[in-house]
Amino acid sequence: MGVLGSQAFIRHKDRFMQHTHTQPSGLVLSLALAWATSPTAWAQASTAEHGVAHRLDEVTITAEPFHEGALLAPAQQLSGAALTQRQGSTLGETLDQLPGVANSSFGPNVGRPAIRGLDGDRIQILQNGAAVQDASSLSFDHAVPIDPLTTERIEVLRGPATLQYGGSALGGVVNVIDNRIARQRSFDASGGVLGKAEVRVGGAADERSSGLMVESGNDRIAVHADAFERRTADLRVPRDMSCGAGVGPRVCNSDSHTRGGGAGLTLYGDRSYLGLSTSEYRSDYGTVAEEEVRIGMVRRHHALEGAWRDVLPGFEQVQLQWGQTDYQHAEYNRTSGVTGTTFSNQGQALRVQASQRPWRLGANLQLTGWVGVQHDRSDFQALGDEAFVPSSRSRTSALYVIQTLRTEWGEWRGGWRQESVSVQSLGGASFGPASARAFQPTSVALGFVRQLGPATPAFGWQLSGNLSRSQRAPKDYELFANGPHVATHAYERGNDTLGLERATQVDLGLSHRDGPHRLSATVFVADFSHYLALTPDGTQQGGLDVYRYEDVRARLRGWEAQARWRMVGGSQALTRIDPRVGAVDLELRADGVHAQDLTHDQPMPRIAPLRVGGDVLWSRESWGARLGVTHAMAQNRVPDGQWTTPGYTLWSLGLNHHRHRGRMHWLWFARLDNLSNQTAYASTSILRQTLATNDRVPPLPGRSLKLGVQVSF
Repeated sequence: MGVLGSQAFIRHKDRFMQHTHTQPSGLVLSLALAWATSPTAWAQASTAEHGVAHRLDEVTITAEPFHEGALLAPAQQLSGAALTQRQGSTLGETLDQLPGVANSSFGPNVGRPAIRGLDGDRIQILQNGAAVQDASSLSFDHAVPIDPLTTERIEVLRGPATLQYGGSALGGVVNVIDNRIARQRSFDASGGVLGKAEVRVGGAADERSSGLMVESGNDRIAVHADAFERRTADLRVPRDMSCGAGVGPRVCNSDSHTRGGGAGLTLYGDRSYLGLSTSEYRSDYGTVAEEEVRIGMVRRHHALEGAWRDVLPGFEQVQLQWGQTDYQHAEYNRTSGVTGTTFSNQGQALRVQASQRPWRLGANLQLTGWVGVQHDRSDFQALGDEAFVPSSRSRTSALYVIQTLRTEWGEWRGGWRQESVSVQSLGGASFGPASARAFQPTSVALGFVRQLGPATPAFGWQLSGNLSRSQRAPKDYELFANGPHVATHAYERGNDTLGLERATQVDLGLSHRDGPHRLSATVFVADFSHYLALTPDGTQQGGLDVYRYEDVRARLRGWEAQARWRMVGGSQALTRIDPRVGAVDLELRADGVHAQDLTHDQPMPRIAPLRVGGDVLWSRESWGARLGVTHAMAQNRVPDGQWTTPGYTLWSLGLNHHRHRGRMHWLWFARLDNLSNQTAYASTSILRQTLATNDRVPPLPGRSLKLGVQVSF
C-alpha cells in the first residue's frame, strides 16, 4: 500500500480504510490472529501499546485479497520495525527462529526457509504473490534472488488459501511483498511523496548495506522506485577455519556483493487499478564448500498486474497477474575467472482469478470465495562440465477454487486445485535421449476457525484446524539428474520412474488473547505415502558418494507454541499505560519436529532440533530494548552414517530509538548477537551431511555488533 513506517500510515490511515474495501471487524480479526501467531509482531505491538511513535505499523495479509472475514490460513508476518530489526542478508536468515521456521543455510550468503521440517520445492517462495522462478531449489548453494532491504513485508502462509499459488506448497508459502505495484491508493487528489532510506554496518560479516525507496503520486497514479547495495566480507566465526595455506577465525570464500533495484507504475480507475513493474537483482558470492568457486547471479523480472471490480455478473472483482523472469548464474573460478557451469531459467507465469459476490444461503449462512486459473512455463538450461542436470522444459496449468462458508458455529474454508504438469528433458551426453513425463496432481484442503465463548477485539479464545491431501509433481532434477554435484560433494542421480509425491496433513491450533497477553499453540502431522527423498545408496562415483532420488514413506509430526505476558506496565488499554514507567513484556517460543523415513526406518535428514527461546522486552516512550536467548537441543536423530549436531545456546541484545523531526521519522537500532561467542552449527544445512569430516564446515556467526539507521518520510 505504499505505507512506509507508522508515520506514513498515521498520515494516510483514513485513505487506507477508505480504499481497502475491508470491513472493520474483518480487519480487527485479521490483526488479532496475525499477532497471535507472530512473536516479532508482538514485539511491535508491545512497543505500540506504550505510546511509541510507530504504534500503528501496518499488518495486512495480502494472500487473501478478496476475503473480508476471519483469516483461516495460519500466518506469521514481519513488517515495519520488526522486519527492520530482524533483517538478515538472506530470506532464510530473516525468518529463522520464527516458530516452525528454520534456515536451510549454505553459509552466510545462501539461506532458504525450511518450514515444519520441509524444504526445497515443498516451500513455495513468492514475490508479490508470483513465483520467483529461480534455481534456488535445484541446489543448496543457489541463493534466493530476493534481498530483504527492499522488502516491505514477509508473510508465511499455510492452509487452504495456499492452493491459489500451487499444489507443491506442502510446507507452506513464503510471500515477499515490495509494493512496486501499489494495489491500494496511498495519496489523495492533492498528491504526495513517501520514502524510506536505510544504512547498516557491522555484523559478523562486516556488512555495509544501504537501501532507498521513494513513492509518489495522487489518487490516479502511483510511481515507485527502489535501489539497494550490500557488501560483506568473509564471515567471522568462533573457531579457526582453514583457508588455503592459512588458518583463522573466518569462513574462507564467504564474502559477497549484492545490488539491485526496481521501478513500478500504477494507474487507478474508479473501480480498478493496473500496474507495471521491472526489477533487477545481481549478486556475486563465494560458495563456502569450495575455496575457489564463486557464483555470479542476475535476475530480471517484469510484472503486469491489475484488478477490476464489478465487470462480471455474480463476481465482485477480477484480478490479472503476469510475470516474465530471466534468471542466470555462472559458477566460475575466482582466480582464473574461467566459468565452469552456467544455469539459466526463462520463465513466465500467468494467473487470472475472480472473487464471487457473497451468496446468502440462509439467515446465518454466507458463502464467499474465488476461482482462478494459472499457467507457468519454465525453460531451464545447464551448460558446462559440472552440469548435473539436463536442460529441460516444464509447463504447469491449473484450475483452483477456494470457498469460505460463514456460519453461527464459525467459519469453514475449502480449497481444490487440479494441475496438468509436463516435464521434459532435452537430453545430452550423460543424460541419454530426450524424454518427457506428464502428471495430473490434485490437491484438496479444508480448514475451520471457531471462537470459543464471547470474544472482543481485546479478549477471546479461538480454535482452528486444517486438513489437506496434497500431490506434487516431481521436478526436472528429481527425474533426470545424473552427474557430480560438486557444491554439495555428492553424485546425484534422478529417477525418471518417480510418481507424484503425496501427503495427508493435519494441524490443530488454539490461541488466546487478553489485552496485551497472547498465547497460541499448534500441533501437526504430515503423513507422506510417497515422499521423494534424496538418499545415499552406499556407492561412490568419481570419489563422490552417490545420492539417488527414490520414493519412500515418511511421517513428520511436531508442535509450535508461543506466548507473551505483560509483566510491568499494566494490562489495560493504550491510554492506561504510563509513559514514564514504560512496560516490560516476556515472550516465549518453542517448536519441535520429529521426522521419520518409514521405508528405511531411520530419521530424515536436515531437521531442526527442538528449540526453545525467550525475549524480555522493555520500552519507554521512544526507547526500546530486547534481551533474547535461543536454545537448540542437540540433533542426534540423523540418518545412518551422518553426523549429529551439538546443541547450543545463543544470547542476543537489541536497542532501538525512535525520533520524529518534522515529516521525518528516524529509527536508530543496534543488535549484538551471540554474546557468548559460542560455536554452533545448523542441523538444517546440507554441509553437515556432506562436509562433516572437513574442518571447513562453517559454524553460525560469532559475536557481532550491527548498527543501523532508517529514516522515513
